[in-house]
Amino acid sequence: MSFNLGLNRVQEVLIMGLMIVLVFAMFSGMELTDKISIGVIVFALIFLTTMANQLLEQMKERSKQ
Repeated sequence: MSFNLGLNRVQEVLIMGLMIVLVFAMFSGMELTDKISIGVIVFALIFLTTMANQLLEQMKERSKQ
């Protein structure tokens, strides 16, 4: 399964792990503020990972030129 985000397999596995943690947090007996905090952290990590990977790809393309 690939999301076509340009990520390698390790990054995809880490993102899937973060999503699973978020799903378990949403259906657990935690407080609402804790669930929201975990959701924000997971979203931020996925977003930053994707952005960092795209920046690295752009740097590789520029160095080839």
